[in-house]
Amino acid sequence: MPPGILLAAEEPTLSSANTGFMLICSALVMLMTPGLAFFYGGMVRVKSTLNMLMMSFISLGIVTILWVLYGFSIAFGTDTGGLFGWEGDYVGLSGLGITQLWDGYTIPVYVFAVFQLMFAIITPALISGALADRVKFTAWALFIALWATIVYFPVAHWVWGTGGWAFELGVIDFAGGTAVHINAGAAALGVILVIGKRVGFKKDPMRPHSLPLVMLGAGLLWFGWFGFNAGSWLGNDDGVGAVMFVNTQVATAAAMLAWLAYEKIRHGAFTTLGAASGAVAGLVAITPSGGAVSPLGAIAVGAIAGVLCAMAVGLKFKFGYDDSLDVVGVHLVGGIVGSLLVGFFATGGVQSDAAGLFYGGGLGQLGKQAAGVFGVLAYSLVVSAILAFVIDKAIGMRVAEDDEVAGIDTVEHAESAYDFSGAGGGAAPRTASVPAPPSATAQDAGAPAKKVDA
Repeated sequence: MPPGILLAAEEPTLSSANTGFMLICSALVMLMTPGLAFFYGGMVRVKSTLNMLMMSFISLGIVTILWVLYGFSIAFGTDTGGLFGWEGDYVGLSGLGITQLWDGYTIPVYVFAVFQLMFAIITPALISGALADRVKFTAWALFIALWATIVYFPVAHWVWGTGGWAFELGVIDFAGGTAVHINAGAAALGVILVIGKRVGFKKDPMRPHSLPLVMLGAGLLWFGWFGFNAGSWLGNDDGVGAVMFVNTQVATAAAMLAWLAYEKIRHGAFTTLGAASGAVAGLVAITPSGGAVSPLGAIAVGAIAGVLCAMAVGLKFKFGYDDSLDVVGVHLVGGIVGSLLVGFFATGGVQSDAAGLFYGGGLGQLGKQAAGVFGVLAYSLVVSAILAFVIDKAIGMRVAEDDEVAGIDTVEHAESAYDFSGAGGGAAPRTASVPAPPSATAQDAGAPAKKVDA
């Protein structure tokens, strides 16, 4: 998110072009949450599909209300100690004039607020992928409300709010590598360490039930991400947003190709799940860095993230934590990679004059990036684990084991994603041994082959 610096001497006036552009970008970012729901929904088993969709959609409801009531004030109000903000006029968005401009920019405060709202919505939704199949819906809704209040709103202030400690330190995070992806990935790790593994983890196949749904979700995320990234410059007046748009496309393409190359070498096939996951890894990594690097730098950022994230998703089998849909491997690792690579590839000629090591800037910016990365990571990891522990003790985070085995959709939502009652009869199904797919995302790589209905 750009600092509030006005290049021209004159007072800004409302720009209908920038205002319209930002409203479109806000709508694109909103679309990312349903896209994420489809992406995650296709990756789980049939019996968890609706629950996975709902874990994203409920964030649209809860976070919107909290943002209007007090979230925007905490994130972007007057600073207190570099840790959080507060502004009475932002509470309930009740003290704003309809043409009141965001300080230093040519768009109304209302437009800035709604754009930032969409970031606040998708961030807790990202966490849900790590918790698939096993979390009570009421506990998840309560977690979203508490986590947004205690973690996301303050961290957004740290990174983007005037006076926030990371902002003042000079940490570069164009559109959310720390505030969104590292924040969500660290939170996911904290929660899963508390609630434990799914029934059958590393024993039963838990393969995606609908790869076409995964690809649809990935496509919607890629599309919406242009609003997420290019919109974060809050206007079109100097070309920086255009560079970010180009770098978003370039890095995503490079990451997808790198992930596919890695899994072909490592596992012997190019998979659709690998293509989708690689694209998302590239989107994550370019989010903090795309306003600081050149298109060639974006290729490097995407390729490095694609390989490292593909490698990272297998760590859950080595270390035994059950990150159901690879939130840690893609969002935490991708966010770290993209944020730290600013310290190497920043040219000093796009969003700011801060240059990385490869452009003569020394190690200074890398040090700042590391401070932002590990400050957000530690805070989100610890606080998220504490929240999960408290909720678990208060109302229980997990459904009963029998309910998990039977299917969380019917238990929590009294519905199923697909109705087969009208399907015709026919010969009894035969069984066949179906090996696990050779995808590096390996939600279940290494799981033994199992007899299933053919």
